[in-house]
Amino acid sequence: MRGPKLRIGFLAAVCVLALGAAGAGIGSTDQRGGGLIVFAGAADPTYLDPALVSDGESFRITEQIFEGLVELKPGTTQLRPGLATRWELAKDQKTWTFTLRRGAKFHDGTRFNAAAVCKNFNRWYNFSGPFQDASATYYWQSIFTGFKKNESANLGKSLYIGCTARGQYTAIIRLRKPNSPFLPSLVLSAFAIQSPTAMRKYGANQAELRDGVFRPTGTYAFSHPTGTGPFVFSQWTVGERIVLLRNKSYWGPKPLLDRIIIRPISNNAARLQALQTNEVQGYDLVAPQDIPTIRGNSNLKALDRPPFNVAYVTINQAKPPMDKLLVRQAVAHGLNRDIVVRSFYAGRAVVAHQFMPSTVPGYEPKVKKYPFNPERAKALLRQAGLTLPVKIEFWWPTNISRPYMPDPKLNFEAFKASLEQSGFEVESRSAPWRPTYVPNVNQGTAGHLNIIGWTGDYGHPDNFVGTFFQDYNPQFGFRNAKLTTLLNRAEAATDIKKRDALYRQINRFIANFVPGVPYAHTRPALGFQRRVGGYVPSPVGTDPFLSVYVGGQ
Repeated sequence: MRGPKLRIGFLAAVCVLALGAAGAGIGSTDQRGGGLIVFAGAADPTYLDPALVSDGESFRITEQIFEGLVELKPGTTQLRPGLATRWELAKDQKTWTFTLRRGAKFHDGTRFNAAAVCKNFNRWYNFSGPFQDASATYYWQSIFTGFKKNESANLGKSLYIGCTARGQYTAIIRLRKPNSPFLPSLVLSAFAIQSPTAMRKYGANQAELRDGVFRPTGTYAFSHPTGTGPFVFSQWTVGERIVLLRNKSYWGPKPLLDRIIIRPISNNAARLQALQTNEVQGYDLVAPQDIPTIRGNSNLKALDRPPFNVAYVTINQAKPPMDKLLVRQAVAHGLNRDIVVRSFYAGRAVVAHQFMPSTVPGYEPKVKKYPFNPERAKALLRQAGLTLPVKIEFWWPTNISRPYMPDPKLNFEAFKASLEQSGFEVESRSAPWRPTYVPNVNQGTAGHLNIIGWTGDYGHPDNFVGTFFQDYNPQFGFRNAKLTTLLNRAEAATDIKKRDALYRQINRFIANFVPGVPYAHTRPALGFQRRVGGYVPSPVGTDPFLSVYVGGQ
């Protein structure tokens, strides 16, 4: 979701001093240094402890503050050194040795070293109580499957089993078994290395579950996030802005901006207007229909993000009659994907037929397809022994725009109409993206169907189909031993050709099983003032601001 990836909890109020209005007079006298940029996202972050979040709006902030052992080459899904300068996998395929960067320091002055790396891994491994809730540690559970002491039968044995510091600058990480996604997954902000001193001082390991909702109770996740990155946290005024300052002691090339302000603006039109009036100098998630407006203005420009996502309709098999394959096939034939892509994406999307884009290894061109066919859908429902119309509950989110779903309401309304042509009676349910919609999707309580999506995190097929289907996922509400076995084999495969062949087989199986209906892969865009330079859009949707600058006016 950055999609299912957006497991959003309760956001505590944060009382900080609000900055004065910013927007005019942003420019720098030096085209390549100094200055301020105001950037608009679609929502507030959830928290600023990256280990506890899974949404793109949070990662937009944490990407600037924190760094991981490895990172992505800008604009690609290619790995390159981060806080580790090199790494080596032992012959046992389970032991990773990381040589660490010298000279890096956390923002509070704490030294970055192997001990800090191990303390972070062991923190995640030893999470207990509220931290084992899926909404709190989604990514740890997705990659590492469990903790040192699991408190739920739904958790598996931890992939991670230990970390050893050999001297100051060598960290040795041991896994339970071979795992090909392990290294690429370390680019996730959830696995960024944080200051052990700040986490201890400001209660990073304090939290509660209140009415089933995870909430940190220390101040670290709201007011004291502390990493090694090029920007330092300054202030957060919920609903208004987050302020980041240049890290003057950054170990690498110094950032060109003095300050970054991130503003939450949920409405597409409002973000565009803010750009046109120079209240913001850049924004994400440009509505496809607004791109000609931006490109037609000599003071503005649009940048394309490489396509790396999927929009889909969840089918929850825990809610009858969706446990019947014939009914799921009827849903697939009853969703008019072509008209949604043609009508609401302005030529910036293609119809999806599987749960990963074609740029991901393991994509299978020859999968079973389900063209829109109302009569076929009705026949399948009758064959399943149902009386038409079949009543179903269909959820969609409000107050949000996502790269794969610029206007959820439009998509929902078109799908509702096509399903009602196809033998279904659709009960509409909507809810705010945060804090209601995403938790309901993740917990399997968002109807028979819901619309959601996913922007990939790294260039491995496990990040798509493994994330959705490897283990029991309440969102989809089924267990399938054959699919799990195939995904386990593919995940452990270290031979790339064998791995990719397994994922092609998996994609054929998923298309036949119909656990949901993928409908779009999109090419998202960002809008900027033309004088903003150095911004490199990332396929994964979290862009570093290190090289960004604002030219003179």
